[in-house]
Amino acid sequence: MPVLTRLASALMVLFVVSAMIFALTRLGGVSPARLVLGADAPAESLAAFEAEHGLDRPIAVQYLAWLRALPAEGFARSYVTGQSVNQRLAETLPLTLELVTLAFVLAVVGSVALGSASAYGENRWPDHAVRILAMAALSVPGFWLGLLLMRLVGVQLGWLPPVGVIPWARGVWPHLSSLLLPALAIAIYYIGAMSRLMRASLIDVLGQDYTRTGVALGLPARTRYVYTLRNALPPFVSMAAMSYGYMFGWAVIVEMVFNLPGLANALLTAIFQRDYPMIQAIVLLITLVFVLASTAADLIQRALNPRLAT
Repeated sequence: MPVLTRLASALMVLFVVSAMIFALTRLGGVSPARLVLGADAPAESLAAFEAEHGLDRPIAVQYLAWLRALPAEGFARSYVTGQSVNQRLAETLPLTLELVTLAFVLAVVGSVALGSASAYGENRWPDHAVRILAMAALSVPGFWLGLLLMRLVGVQLGWLPPVGVIPWARGVWPHLSSLLLPALAIAIYYIGAMSRLMRASLIDVLGQDYTRTGVALGLPARTRYVYTLRNALPPFVSMAAMSYGYMFGWAVIVEMVFNLPGLANALLTAIFQRDYPMIQAIVLLITLVFVLASTAADLIQRALNPRLAT
């Protein structure tokens, strides 16, 4: 029952967000007809355009019509380019998903490793070093870090491609290597934030009586680490899952810095052109990622801690 309640809540969030985005784009103050046909277009042409696209109807009626057509027809067509929004998403979404997923993997692996080293070396040099690095990671702006990595690693050292993306057809490593610098630019901030949480959570678990009992009984260090890590994971999992959604926001900046033709670039272009169907589709997709990540975090926490499922 809690799972069904959580899924119902997720669907309600998607419904509310889609309605808000639809209303805000329609109340933006500039008619799509004027954007497409020009400010000097005759009134008859503007009226014909609005009638053709259903823009002359009340907003609630437009929203319900859009919602009914969504399962069968997808996100309709762009007012500005005439291109299918579904086609545009199919062209840009995979690259952004690859970038964000790679950044997420780097953030999780890096934060678990650094947080564990900091917790097990509490108040010693590993702890001090990790805490300084974490604070530095949290303080560095993403766009500046991206430019620094591009110049140092990509241009001066030549270790990785500085800009653009290499197609899959040229090989797995060439493709992933072209995404590694932008993924690092996104991940470093979250490595700093998540490693601090992992450190605090592990220190709390290491101070519990059952952990001390395990040490007294002579359990192997590897076994103790596995058990303490599992008990420290619930808050970390929640933050990590939500961070996956936040990374899409960072991707907006990083894709511009590294000249990547992904979803974030498509969103910025749509905003500048006031391409309402494209804006609605992209924002709804990002919201869907947030909702799915939050739901997944909740379900994983229930699996890690069965007491939450009751």
